[in-house]
Order: sequence, then structure tokens, then C-alpha cells
Amino acid sequence: MKFRDGMWLPAEGKRIEYAEEVYSVTPLEDGKKISLLCPTTQIRSRGDTLNKPTITIDIEAVAEGILSVEATHWHGSQNKGPHFDLFPSGQPDIESSLENATLGTTLFSGSIAATVTTEPHKFDIRFHSSNDPQHKLTSLLNRSVGFAFSPATSSPMQTADMRNLQHYMLTQTTLGVGEQVYGLGERFGALNKVGQQVELWNADGGTSSEQAYKNVSFWLSNKGYGVFVDATEKVDLEIGSERSCRVQTSVEGQRLKWFIIQGPTPKEILTRYTLLTGRANKVPAWSLGLWLSTSFTTDYDEATVAGFLEGMREREIPLQVFHYDCFWMRGFQWCDFEFDDSRFPDPAGQISRMKQSGAVSKVCVWINSYLGQASPVFKEAAEKGYLLKRKNGDVWQWDLWQAGMGIVDFTNPAACEWFVENLSKLFDTGVDAIKTDFGERIPTEDVQWHDAAVDPTKMHNYYSFLFNKIVFEALQARYGADQAVLFARSACAGGQRFPVHWGGDCESTFEAMAESLRGGLSLGISGYSFWSVDIGGFEGTPDAAIYKRWVQFGLLCSHSRLHGSNSYRVPWLLDDDDTSEQGCSAVLRKFTQLKCRLMPYLYSEAMRSIAAGWPVSVRAMALEFPDDRTAWTCDTQFMLGSRILVAPVFTEGGDVEFYLPEGAWTSFWDDEDVIQGPRWIKQRHDFTTLPMYVREGTVLALGREGETRTVYDWMDSENREVKTYGNVEGVEFELFDAEGLVTEKVSS
Repeated sequence: MKFRDGMWLPAEGKRIEYAEEVYSVTPLEDGKKISLLCPTTQIRSRGDTLNKPTITIDIEAVAEGILSVEATHWHGSQNKGPHFDLFPSGQPDIESSLENATLGTTLFSGSIAATVTTEPHKFDIRFHSSNDPQHKLTSLLNRSVGFAFSPATSSPMQTADMRNLQHYMLTQTTLGVGEQVYGLGERFGALNKVGQQVELWNADGGTSSEQAYKNVSFWLSNKGYGVFVDATEKVDLEIGSERSCRVQTSVEGQRLKWFIIQGPTPKEILTRYTLLTGRANKVPAWSLGLWLSTSFTTDYDEATVAGFLEGMREREIPLQVFHYDCFWMRGFQWCDFEFDDSRFPDPAGQISRMKQSGAVSKVCVWINSYLGQASPVFKEAAEKGYLLKRKNGDVWQWDLWQAGMGIVDFTNPAACEWFVENLSKLFDTGVDAIKTDFGERIPTEDVQWHDAAVDPTKMHNYYSFLFNKIVFEALQARYGADQAVLFARSACAGGQRFPVHWGGDCESTFEAMAESLRGGLSLGISGYSFWSVDIGGFEGTPDAAIYKRWVQFGLLCSHSRLHGSNSYRVPWLLDDDDTSEQGCSAVLRKFTQLKCRLMPYLYSEAMRSIAAGWPVSVRAMALEFPDDRTAWTCDTQFMLGSRILVAPVFTEGGDVEFYLPEGAWTSFWDDEDVIQGPRWIKQRHDFTTLPMYVREGTVLALGREGETRTVYDWMDSENREVKTYGNVEGVEFELFDAEGLVTEKVSS
């Protein structure tokens, strides 16, 4: 949201007041916090203290390398929930100190510090390295902290009645020369957000617009710091788009709080950020294998599913999970947790037979938290008060998605228990994983939640956190703490604790494939370790070339699922069952087996990523090469863990251009193909390969050639191969077993 018309004028319909000086600095909490009283005019006489607002800015040392900054206009306003669940593993002790000098007060929080000017009639707050005050991270300078009224007021008397006035808090942190901004959730546009206006408001908008399913109020700068906005409500950002040298953050309300997190490397920033908001739970090794879906609106029944599984087996394509999408239930009755008995007369028996035959090891079903009124569960939930209501007491309903659908009210503990009871019935049937779809279009007007203390606007984004948390914890309660897996679409800050998330509704085009990759890179920079995508694209039917290129990309993500909308994604239907090595089935078989072979490396990298708060795959190049300016610009390639570079092919003919940072890089496919970086490379690949290069100094633990299992004992040297690249003297790779419990140092 823009509050100014250029540099000099306020925007039409807006009145802005800025903090003009730091009038006083008050130490609090034994020197861990300072409170700044900042009038909106310079105080040059006693009369200047009258009829003028002040803004309070509280700066607090909260953890090593982390400071919080909170700007408040009127302290008497309610601060309703929900609030982010911060430091879920416990807040660590912090060594902080306060230092007063002639021209400033400095608060230290480990490696980061904030220096506040004490010069008269001046407003200046600088965030910098504790060891080097000249190493500035960012600043709050003139006209950078303020509040605004809309519509514009002309007299303070008008604020006696705030019912028709909107009040916003805003801050503007400086953007340095050459500074770039990344993150803010799963965003599908340009990776560098400078120049963009970003609205953090969950929406079901597909993958080809400014809307996003997963809005995360965290951004990372290439200048060695990140910012987490502690606001569950809608957050508006003008990233060099209102003032080209500043990032403006604004919320509607009386207070705005954010944390500034020092690195200095991007990986260290993510580690500290995820200490604040939580890290991904461990996922079972089986979940990294290939998932096959029925697709969305396709016509399928028990025989169709059996045919798919037999077709995959005949083509020797190893499958780990079968997923039943929406129409496992009866039409108009989603989500009632009941299999459509006209198509699946014996779901428990079928699932048992599927697993016993070895066709799959696990089964997943689609759900959401909406109840169509045609289902008996709607009546039950409505009568018991489990559904979101309107202010007049009616159940909140509309006809979008499901006719007359209601929304489960997860602020009601009894509704949560009831929802988990219904999930347990699915688990009794043999369901092992849950796809938690939707959760974005949560209303904010004319609604009354069971918990009257929550703010409906804040519930809009946060609802996804509650939805995924309840389902994830239900899976943990049934199957074990480390055996729970979701396939979730919507999320907000902290949602990374409940993996896995996938990219949403993309088209079956190369352009959408690139959009999806940008979304995954951006989400990884936002603290999410695991991410997947609809292989082949969701909307439309991919031609064989797009399908095969997407298979290459999708099987090198942390999680891999074949899924579509109105057409199946089994390979033999895409190319008239071409049986050549360039056919869809052969390509899918090769890359599924490749992932099985990569499991010792990939799962070990996953365990390290969980511990540190990093993405497993797709990992932005800049996280591994922060001093390489070109690496920050790469949005059509990624790192698979820390050692393997992957460049998906976005053309039918196989032409691809990619960047290799400094050092020697060896092709995964050909040990004789060694390229010295840094340089850009152009290549052409058929459908059996794509650019996949290993960093020098790598000890790579792999399964044996032709491995078809995702879970196996790769700790047994008979089941693995160790390859080395370049000089690996003294280099060891920490190998985790398939349970993520036992480790072994593997060297050359």
C-alpha cells in the first residue's frame, strides 16, 4: 500500500504522521530492551509537546543475532490473537548489553546491535554488526516510522470516532546500493522482490499471478540480514516500489512489530529465523519416493486404481504412495470422510491388498476443512457448533467450491477433537498420509469465531497453520512422531513445521514449470525445508515433451507426485505407450530409480536441513554461494542439497543454459565431463538426462545402480557406492540411516 504520491506529497485520501525525533530513550528489563518516545514533530519548546502524537518504538534483544522492533501509536488498543507461535522449541538465553555514548545509545544482542541517536531533534536508528559499527545492515531514518489515517483527517477531533477510519502503522527500512530482497513465501514472479508490491494475504490464485497460497512474512537480504514481520494479519510491502531506496512494511492497526535477524550468511539467517518460528519435522524416508494420484476430476474407481498400479508394475516404475484425490468421496458431500461405496465398496480391503501386493507401501487421501451441506456431517457439525458462524448466529456458508459449504472452526477445541475423530476413521481404513487442500479463502467480514478473542482478519492467514497442525499431529499420534506426512497447499509463517507443501495449481506448460520452480525457491528462502510440485502440471494435459521434462525436475525435488486436474498422469497415456528409452515410461522409470539411488545422500541432506532450517531441494544457489553475485540471480536452476547442482530443461528440444559457480564441476552422468567455473554453459539434452553437476571436494554416498527402493539399508556397504569428486583429502560425509537416527562418517 502506497501512502505517498512521490517523495513530497501524501497519497490522495491519506494523512501521515512520522516520528521526527527520538525525544527520550528508556532502558527496560535489565538492559535487554529500550523504549524510545518519538514525537511527530521536533520538540523545540514546551508548547511543542501539546496537541501532537507520539510513536513509541521498543527495541529488544531476544536471541543471538536477533532484535525485535515494535512501533506503537495508541497503546490502549486491543492486541487480539491469533499470534504466531514463536520459539516453539524454547527461547534461548541471550547475552545482551547496553552502551551509552555521547551521540547514541547502542543495544547489543549477540552479533547484532541497534544504535539510536541521542542528538537533539533527530531521528536515526542504525542496525549493524556488533563487532563493526561501520558494517550497517539497514536503518530507520527520517520519515521512516509513522502512522496513517484513511480517509485523511483534517482535525484530531475526527479521531474521537474511529469506526469509519482506517489506521495503519508503517516502517521503512533502507535498501543499500545493490541490495536485493528474497522470500516472502511461495511467490511465482521474479525471485528478487525489489521493485515489487507484495500483499501477504493467502489466496487461491494458481501459480501465475501475484497471489500466493503460502504467504510468509519473512524476507532475506543479500546484505547479511533478514526481517520477520510478526503480524498474522495482512501485511503490505512496498519493496523499493514507493521509495526506491526503502522497504516499506505496513499493517492496519495501532502496532507493528518485526524482528531483524543477522547472519551474516543466508544459511545462518535461516537457521536463526527458524529458531524463531520453528523447523520442519522429520519426514519418513518412504515419503521421498514417487507418489501417483488419481488426478482431480477424472473418472476413476477401484478398477481404475488397480489398473494404474498394475501398469506401473509392468513398466518397472517403483511407486511408494498412491493418492486418492477428491472424488474418493461422493459429489456434493466433501469433506465427509466417507469413501463413495458405489465406486469403492471395500476401501479397507482394497488398501490392504494394494500394500500386501507390494504395489505401494502407503496410501494418501485428499481432504479439506470445508463441509458441503449435502453431507450428513454438515448437519452434525452445525448442530454441535463446530462451524464458523455469521454475526447473527447463522452458520457462515456460500456456494463457492461446495454447495452451501461451511468451514470447520478450529478455534473450538471440541470441533478439533471431532475433526481428529473423523481422521482416525480414515487411519483405521489404512490411510497413511493426508493431502490438506485449500484453507486460503477464509472470510473476514460478518464472521464470529468460537473464540471471541481472535481477530477475524488475523485468522485469514493463520487458519492454514491451525488446519495443518491439527492434521499433522493426528498423524503423529497414530503413526509416530517422525512418520507424519502432509501434502499441504496453504501456509503462513511457522507452517514449515508440518511438512510437506506443494506448489498448487500450475498449468501444463514450460512457463508454468518455471513459475513453479521460482515458487519453490522463494518458499525455501522462507524457511521451508520440503516442497513438491504437480509433475506434468495441474491444468490441462501436457504433451509428452513437457511431461518428460517435468518428470526430470519433479523427481529431483524433495518430494515427487504425479498429479493433474482433468487428465491422468500415468506415463503410457501421454505418448501412446512409447516403449523406447525416450518414451514417457522409460524416462519416469529412470528418474524414479535415480531418486532411489540418491536416497543415502538425499535423506542425509534432509536431516541436516531439518536441523538448520534450510531447504533440501529446491535450494536457491545463493544459499550455497552467497559471495557470488550471479548466484543470487539464478532462478532456473537449484541445488539438490549442498553438493549437487540441477538445471531443469524448459524446452522441448533440450536446449538449456545454466550457471556454474567457481570451482570444478563434474557431470553426474559422465565423470569425464568436468567444467571449471564460474561460467555460463549452454547444452542440449535428450530426455534421459539434464544438467546435473557435482561440486569438487564432494564425497557422494549413493545406492547401487538400478536401486528401486526408497527405504533400504544403505548403511550396509553392500547396498551403497561412494564416489569422490576432486580433492577430498580429509573430507567426510555424515551419512544418516533410513530412520534418521544412526550416523556414519563416510570418506574416500
